[in-house]
Formats: sequence, C-alpha cells, structure tokens
Amino acid sequence: MQGTYHPIENYGVIGNLQTVALIGMDASIDFFCFPYFDSPTVFASLLDSERGGRFVLSPLFQHRRPKQMYLSNSNILLTRFLSPDGVAEVCDFMPISLESWSDRVEPVHQLIRRAKCVRGDVKFEMTCDPRLDYGRAKQSVKLLSEKEALFTPDSGDSSIKPIRLRAEVPLTIREGRVEAEFVLGAGEKALFILEGDEDAPHEINPNQVGELFKATLNFWQSWISKSTYRGRWREIVDRSALVLKLLVSQRHGSIVAAPTFGLPEAIGAGRNWDYRYTWIRDSSFTLYALNRLGFESESKAFMQWLEARCRDRNKNGPLQIMYGTDGRKNLTEVELTHWEGYRGSAPVRIGNAAQNQLQLDIYGELLDSIYLYNKYGEPISHDLWSQISQLVEWVCENWDQPDEGIWEVRGGTQHLFYSRLMCWVAVDRAIRLAERRSFPAPVMRWLGVRDAIYHQIHSEFWNEEMQSFVQTRNGKTLDASCLLAPLVKFISPTDPRWLSTLRAIDQGLVDDSLVYRYKTEDGLTGAEGTFCMCSFWLIECLARSNDARRARFLFEKMLGYANHLGLFAEELSPSGEHLGNFPQAFTHLALISAAFELNRRLDEKGRS
Repeated sequence: MQGTYHPIENYGVIGNLQTVALIGMDASIDFFCFPYFDSPTVFASLLDSERGGRFVLSPLFQHRRPKQMYLSNSNILLTRFLSPDGVAEVCDFMPISLESWSDRVEPVHQLIRRAKCVRGDVKFEMTCDPRLDYGRAKQSVKLLSEKEALFTPDSGDSSIKPIRLRAEVPLTIREGRVEAEFVLGAGEKALFILEGDEDAPHEINPNQVGELFKATLNFWQSWISKSTYRGRWREIVDRSALVLKLLVSQRHGSIVAAPTFGLPEAIGAGRNWDYRYTWIRDSSFTLYALNRLGFESESKAFMQWLEARCRDRNKNGPLQIMYGTDGRKNLTEVELTHWEGYRGSAPVRIGNAAQNQLQLDIYGELLDSIYLYNKYGEPISHDLWSQISQLVEWVCENWDQPDEGIWEVRGGTQHLFYSRLMCWVAVDRAIRLAERRSFPAPVMRWLGVRDAIYHQIHSEFWNEEMQSFVQTRNGKTLDASCLLAPLVKFISPTDPRWLSTLRAIDQGLVDDSLVYRYKTEDGLTGAEGTFCMCSFWLIECLARSNDARRARFLFEKMLGYANHLGLFAEELSPSGEHLGNFPQAFTHLALISAAFELNRRLDEKGRS
C-alpha cells in the first residue's frame, strides 16, 4: 500500500563532492547514500515511505508555513518554519574535505544538522531511522552515551559501515529508531551530526562545527565567484553551476548524471533507472557547460579519469558508455523488490543494464569536450592523443551500425540520426585537433569518413515529404535530439533544411515551452513527460536561428518550472510536476548553454 510521498520538486539538495542528501520542505532527509554517490542508501523513504528510512528534524508547530532557501551562493540549505507560535530554522550542510586524495588522507564524512529557535519557545522532534544497505540489512542500535547512538549492521558484510549519530540533546531508542524531543528558546541551538567514523569524538564541539560551517560556506562562495558569466539570469545560471559541481566526485574527478535512482519518468510505471554513475555523454556535456562559465579544474580532473578509462578498455575496442565513479565496469542491474517505489512506481532498480548497450554518439560528445578543453583549458598530452586517435579509428570502422542511442531505448537497436550526427562530430573534432596541434593522424582517411557520414545524414535521414531530419534511417518519426545539429555546427542554424526541421519539431513535439523527446513506442511501459533538456535545446536553436525574442519568451517560461530553489528534475509531467531523477545534470547544463547563447544574441541586438 502506498504511503505518503512529497512531490519530487519539494526537495532541496546538499552535498560534499562525495555524495548528496535530499531534504524535504518538512526538513526530513528522505534520500541519502553514504558515504559516496553510489554507496547503498541510509535513508530512502522517497522510494518507500514505510521501509526506506528517514531523518526528521522539525518543530512541533500545529500551524506552520515552511520556506526553504540556500544561503547565498552556496549549497548550504536553510528550512524555516513560520507560525504564530514562533519561528524555527533547520540548517543542513555537509563539510567539504579539502585534503588531497593523493596524500591518502581520508576525507570528512559528515552530515550536520542545526535546529535553531528564532522567536518564541519552540518544541522540536528528531527521529533518526536509517535503513542500511538499501533497507536490506538487519541492524541494531545502541546508545553509547546519553547523546550518542550507533547503528550497526548485523550482517558480516564489511562494506556496510556503522552509522553514528551525535547530538547536543538526550537521545532515546524506540523500536529501532533514535528519537529526541527538546525545547529551544529564542536564540538557542541544538546540533546533530551523522557520520560513519567510529573513532569520532564522543562530544560535539560547537566551536569546531562553527568553523566547519564557515569553511563550507567559504568553499561554495569562493568556487562560484570564479564564474565568468555576467549576463542575464545570473542567479539561475549560478545555481545550475552549483548543482553541477555537487555532482562532481572530488575523489575520482568523475561526474554522476544524477545523485538518485528509482525516481520515475512515469508515475506507477517501470521507467525507473539508476543515474548515480558516470556517463561519457553526460560528463562531456557537463564539462562543456562548466567551461563556458570559466571553470577549468573540473575538466582537468575528468581528463585524468578519462585517460585511465581509455587505457583500461579492450585493445582496439570501444569505451563503455558508463562507469562507476571509480571507473569500475560492472554495474549489474538489480531490482529492490522489497520497496514499493515512489508513489508505487515499481520496480526500483540499482545498477544499470544500459552499460552493455552500444551508443555510438558518446564519441562525438567526448571529442567535442576534449577539443574545447585543448582550446580553452590546457593542451592535451601525447598519451591522451594516442588513446583518442585509436578511438577515432574505431569510430571510422563502426559508425554505420545500428545502436540504442542517446535515449537508451530497450526495444532493440536502430540506425539513428543522432548517433550518425555525433560520429560526424567525433571525426570532425579529431581532424581539427590534429591540425591545431600538428598531431600525427591519417587525416585524409578521416576526412573521407567524415564526408561519408555527412552525405548519408542528408540523403538517408532527411524526409523530403516532412521536410525534416528524422529519428531513424528512411523513417518518419521526429526526434528532439535533432536539435543538436546546429549546436554542434553540423548545419547552419539558418539553413533552409534546418529551419524546416525546426518548424516540424515545433509542430510535432512542442507543447508551449515543453518538448517531448519523441512520440513513438520505445519498448517501455508508461507514457513519459516532456524532457527539460530538450526545451533548453529548442531555446538555444531559436536564439541561433535569429528568433531571440521567442527564445527569451520560452526560456523565461521554462524558468517558471524550476522548483522553489531553482532545481530541475529530468522531466515534467503534463501538469508541471517534476519526474525522473533529481536534480538532473542534463537539464542544468542545457539551461546554462541556452542562457549563455541567448544572452549573447540579445547583446548583439542591443536588447535589454
């Protein structure tokens, strides 16, 4: 039986570049993998309200109005409760470890919660109810002292670590949960620290926590201050950048597509996937967005991670489309049958069987990212070029194959427009890179392959009757991924073929400012929502096609679908509800790119 679930958009997110936590407007932590992005969950009531576990810290007002905000230019979350009986706040953050992983220094693994009374006398409740190992592990809890509790897995699995809770108020155990009730007067505070280190100090030092708070705030504000973006909509662009930074693994340099799993693209259906991994495609797009804002260190770290993946691939073979954040290849998909799923949307899956798919487009996104990094960041190394040239050779031999493509359909392989387009990009960028750096390369042969792909796209993926590029070879289906064609410089944004394609997509896939990926059967159950990234692609295409007025109108309408904190999920339902994993890198990186291009076009036209 379904329990109570908050809308996906009613959550904020905090993190420490190792993992994240989702916190509802009621100040309940309803999703938290610990200690890393792809570790098992500790709290997951978002996926099963009865069996998932949660960490509640909130005032016991009878009538209260919650408001949630980030402290300026940071990922520190403040949930404020307003009531005639008083005002209370809960502040949540995760300290950032600045130590170098190369020095083998174990980073901080802490989640810190602070309850505060602003006005009146406020009674708070706290319930810490973790369910270790995705709720699969049997566990025990004991009080180590009046203000300290330890949750321990009863299984012998050494990978499932104990969780420690330290508090500034007395704790009690009830039915496997740790609870507390306490009253704070105006100006009084109470701290709670959740951590995994069994050797942590037994008492909270408020001064030390205060220093951690300042250091964390300084870290986020210092990082975002390095953005070079000074255009319109700066606040939402900065927030999107802060979201993307949250998805970067400080430990490995890799980037997760989203920090969650199991959040459905269609309520009650099986479109539920695990996005806590590093897709070559998503990471490359993310780096492109961050580079546009002047951030370079993330690209450098990812290039090192990528070079290791290239060395680790089968000789003369392709890259895997996705990896674990640490580079592991085995991401076996498993169903968590003991969970009901968000609002009954089962099955809940961890791992991702798409790891075994052929998705030829990843090489285009990757080579474009490397080309731009070499141009605007640092020159790439000889060793990386050697790996890249081998990958390009593989693309030259395999570009004309059917594959599953960017949307990872599970209905079989097809000859896809987008995969051909990005194979063209891969070879084109490799040629440009070789010429720019005078790298050794069979450029003439690569030119022949690039031109062959170009001609095939224009002859076999162009539907004369529809006057549009289409999803599949000689097909009749529109696909929003075609919107990337002018953005990657395959075709001019004012080319007649492109303008007619844009009109066809506008008429067939666009609902106001919302864009569907496609409208065909894809081998999955349930009807999905509109795809937020595609909306921002459409906006950027309009801006490049000299329709900045409409682009601005649609862009500002799309901003109205962000949640109260400026966060976006993957999709939107017909009623505007957020669907899919949250927050989604794809959406935020496309927002940044659209804002950047639209702002530039408006400046050129002298519009305010």
